[in-house]
Amino acid sequence: MNEPFVLQVNEHAFKARFERWGYTHRFMVLIGEETFTFEPDEEGSYRALGNVSSGNVPLLQTVAEKLAELSK
Repeated sequence: MNEPFVLQVNEHAFKARFERWGYTHRFMVLIGEETFTFEPDEEGSYRALGNVSSGNVPLLQTVAEKLAELSK
């Protein structure tokens, strides 16, 4: 199930893929030229891992909300 898909977030379309990770999962999302890893937290939301600069935070939060919406 690691097939790539397009994640539509507002007016943006990002390349993404789902990956099984042990007993959980992760989403890898290409934003610009950087790939961000999103994993579920204890509350069922998603968080971005890695180099999260302050300029990307609002966009990363929007992507995380979209992933949580898709996972319901």
